[in-house]
Amino acid sequence: MPISDRAILIVEDEMLIALDLSDTVEAAGGRVIGPFATVAEALALIDVTPIDGAICDAMLADRDVTPLALALVERGVALVVHSATGPPPALSAVHPDLVSVRKPAVADRVIARLGELMAQARR
Repeated sequence: MPISDRAILIVEDEMLIALDLSDTVEAAGGRVIGPFATVAEALALIDVTPIDGAICDAMLADRDVTPLALALVERGVALVVHSATGPPPALSAVHPDLVSVRKPAVADRVIARLGELMAQARR
């Protein structure tokens, strides 16, 4: 599986969703980084921790995900925005091809989509 032994960042401020995603990543053999509820926490972490993939909500406890998403894309990290609203408009304007999985979605679907992106990046 593409996420096996890979570091997966989870940024989600709804704790039940964050825990469900974390459990699903671990069941697939991935290593969970987080979960974090704010953009600020995640931005501080990505400067010191290698990340292979990320699942981020669009609206977090402190602001929208745009600065974090831009930093992850710049680093070449596979990213799925997992949100009821989709990516913020400013982010979509810069990266219209950014992958988004709409809530509600089962965690397996979100993880599978991230795995597909990570597999594509390896080619």
